[in-house]
Amino acid sequence: MDRDGSAVKAIESGDAVNREGINPPLWLLAEVTYRCPLHCVFCYNPVDYAKQHNELSTEEWIRVLREGRAMGAAQLGLSGGEPLLRDDLEEIVAEAHKLGYYVNLITSGIGMTEARIKALKEAGLDHIQLSFQDSTKEMNDFLSSTKTFELKSRVAALIKKYDYPMVLNCVLHKLNIDHVGEILEMAERMEADYVELANSQFYSWAFLNRDQLLPTKEQLVRAEQITDAFREKVKGKMKLFFVMPDYYSERPKKCMNGWGNVFITVQADGTVLPCHVASMLPGIEFPNARDKSMDWIWYDSPAFNKYRGDGWMNDLCKTCDEKENDLSGCRCQAYMLTGDATNADPVCSKSPHHHKLAEAVAESLKPQAQVKPIVFRTDKDSRELMKQREGGDLTEEHRRLFECGSVPSADNSRIGQ
Repeated sequence: MDRDGSAVKAIESGDAVNREGINPPLWLLAEVTYRCPLHCVFCYNPVDYAKQHNELSTEEWIRVLREGRAMGAAQLGLSGGEPLLRDDLEEIVAEAHKLGYYVNLITSGIGMTEARIKALKEAGLDHIQLSFQDSTKEMNDFLSSTKTFELKSRVAALIKKYDYPMVLNCVLHKLNIDHVGEILEMAERMEADYVELANSQFYSWAFLNRDQLLPTKEQLVRAEQITDAFREKVKGKMKLFFVMPDYYSERPKKCMNGWGNVFITVQADGTVLPCHVASMLPGIEFPNARDKSMDWIWYDSPAFNKYRGDGWMNDLCKTCDEKENDLSGCRCQAYMLTGDATNADPVCSKSPHHHKLAEAVAESLKPQAQVKPIVFRTDKDSRELMKQREGGDLTEEHRRLFECGSVPSADNSRIGQ
């Protein structure tokens, strides 16, 4: 890792970047489309995903994969939107397998048939992560604004039939966290090998719905106790992961294990990011894989060197004895909550903005928070939010969620064309 920010200094002075000390990427996340049949209220896709853009073609994705593998990336995540909506998914998987990636499909299951899973198996797909919204049909279908629970259950059975490890993911929040016991029992019936109970982190659509989705401390404590007890019950048969939300933490996470250090994300239109929500950050021109090589983007681009190391940090973070453990936390969260991406992540108890988390929790407990309408992730709402931003109808915090200059696509047009 570029510890002292020398890469940024070189870029600013016009000198070549010294690549020594910059690790190659290990994990490539390919968001192959933003089209999705679900409308999840906590979706991490950008709130302006329905902007004018063209998805990468099959050939362009294959070039991205080849360039990523040449740099050393070994893990490939195929996500969206819903990646199964790409007709060329099997071709992309086959090329990734040929290149030597460990290929993971992150899916809602919508669009998976027996013929499709058989073709993906033959193409070399290694791993499928299936999402559920809840253990009950009613809440699952409400949270995704679709009738998909029975279909997801059939896909879970197909995953077991075709001898994949059964990896079930459920995002937790105020509306379903009290069902943790039932969710785990459902996972046991489905013979899940791994279950990730990931409390919603409040970015993108989840941030818009934070007042309605932020659980109480009591809910979290109870849910973790239930999970711990269930973990003992299924020891040796199922691995459980319970991820706490940042809003009840005192120490920030080392976001993405460091900016431009392990993870590289390619959006549906070819924009390349160090994490999947970084496009909202102002003053950074993120390069596109259509225009630049993945190698140049990772090692030499101003965007990927912006927050590498500690040269960019303020004194509070640079002199902190926890610096190596968290690298000042998340740049996107710092920007969302403080308006300045160089500030310490407000999750940190030493941050002068740490009080904003307690204020958000208090706001979510007010009765009026529960009657606010939930915003579902839909093409229509994404376009409408962009229009509201231009009209000045959003709060300052919500305006920070948008990519600078994003323009809504035409009403009723297909996303990504």
